[in-house]
Amino acid sequence: MLHVQSPEEGQRPQAGDKLANGIRTDKVAWNLASRLYHLEGFRKSEVAAYLQKNNDFSRAVAEEYLSFFQFGGQSLDRALRGFLQALVLSGETQERERILYQFSRRFHHCNPRVFPSVDSVHTLTCAIMLLNTDLHGQNIGKSMSCQEFITNLNGLRDGGNFPKELLKALYWSIRSEKLEWAVDEEDAAIPEKARPSPPTSKLSNPFLQLAQDPTVPTYKQGILARKMHHDADGKKTPWGKRGWKMFHTLLRGMVLYFLKGEDHGSEGESLVGQMVDEPVGVHHSLATPATHYTKKPHVFQLRTADWRLYLFQAPTAKEMSSWIALINLAAATHSAPPFPAAVGSQRRFVRPILPVGPAQSSLEEQHRSHENCLDAASDDLLDLQRNLPERRGRGRELEDYRLRKEYLEYEKTRYETYVQLLVARLRCPSDDLDLWEEQLGKEAGGTLEPKPSLKKSHSSPSLHQDEAPTTAKVKRNISERRTYRKIIPKRNRNLP
Repeated sequence: MLHVQSPEEGQRPQAGDKLANGIRTDKVAWNLASRLYHLEGFRKSEVAAYLQKNNDFSRAVAEEYLSFFQFGGQSLDRALRGFLQALVLSGETQERERILYQFSRRFHHCNPRVFPSVDSVHTLTCAIMLLNTDLHGQNIGKSMSCQEFITNLNGLRDGGNFPKELLKALYWSIRSEKLEWAVDEEDAAIPEKARPSPPTSKLSNPFLQLAQDPTVPTYKQGILARKMHHDADGKKTPWGKRGWKMFHTLLRGMVLYFLKGEDHGSEGESLVGQMVDEPVGVHHSLATPATHYTKKPHVFQLRTADWRLYLFQAPTAKEMSSWIALINLAAATHSAPPFPAAVGSQRRFVRPILPVGPAQSSLEEQHRSHENCLDAASDDLLDLQRNLPERRGRGRELEDYRLRKEYLEYEKTRYETYVQLLVARLRCPSDDLDLWEEQLGKEAGGTLEPKPSLKKSHSSPSLHQDEAPTTAKVKRNISERRTYRKIIPKRNRNLP
């Protein structure tokens, strides 16, 4: 084994590869940390698994691993960039937090006079990570400004404020150059031409990487008509881009693919070359009947994680109900736990970050996670309703209250749907989705088909039973408007 000397505590006795009884924990931890740091028998993508667990041994390994890094005299963003090049930061939110906390401890140890405490370093480190996601992530919309970044961190430096010049320097450093993530040498050695790459017109879509995964299940496929109704962040789609388009739609994993035809190959075949339009991710989404849309029958809507709104028309009401149930089941099964919102977001409403990557949890763990999110959304909504804003308050406060209320009501409905579907999935004795749909229909009252909102009227024999009439606002005639103007008779000039 390579002769390694610890940067601070000197050389420590080496232990065997096997973690046997009788060997001191600190010796084993230092031995494992040394091998992880020098990648002796490990890849960069495997390092985080030994540092992120919530137990004493994993914390000891993480502390020993960080002791090999020398951050003295470096800025926080430079130290973080170097650290992220040494390992692939993976795992759940809490697991990544534990690794970043060990990084913060090491940075504070190397630079004790820059920040007053480890907590202040950790707060700023997490803020930098969230800023990088906001500026360079897949979230479409207005990015965080420098002033917002400074304002969000007010009072978070052990009760005080961070120096503004420091925060400005960190902001513009991340804005000009995003944080780069480590990759294994085997992957980096592959020529760029040899790597599977999607068509150039779809390079920006993160779901194309998931199209290569042969392990994800296929939930449903069929013909659907699609219409874009709202763009990202709920903005109305321009009128010229709202037309209906017919696609052969495939729901595989947590992605809706729009293909050329029914012949899409086997279960594990890549779908990149067969797509005729960009795929749509159903992670953290919610499908519901489009009761507000009355121009076509059997239409349901899909609200995505970035608050886009799609309308889909199915051939029949039964097919519509089936698509709704299976899309929501895929979302409930594969949606990973959300990340916290931007630091200091209590000053203005910011939705939490919803990860695109699929969850690695079991159905039972997903059910518990969604129940926790449902309880949190219900509690937040109740607190919001108890603290109503003043009627004469500022417009910004009223708008913030409206956005919070709309978001929390939607989240409550979404997680209620997820929990209900996962409960039915766990109760189903088979993995057959048809049997699950049948069981779900019985629990819902006998059928999944929705009750029609409009019935054929005897006074309107020409009204189609499956299609609701289009309503329009009609202006009242001027003669029908009621007036209270006094009528004063004209004066007779002949009278004295």
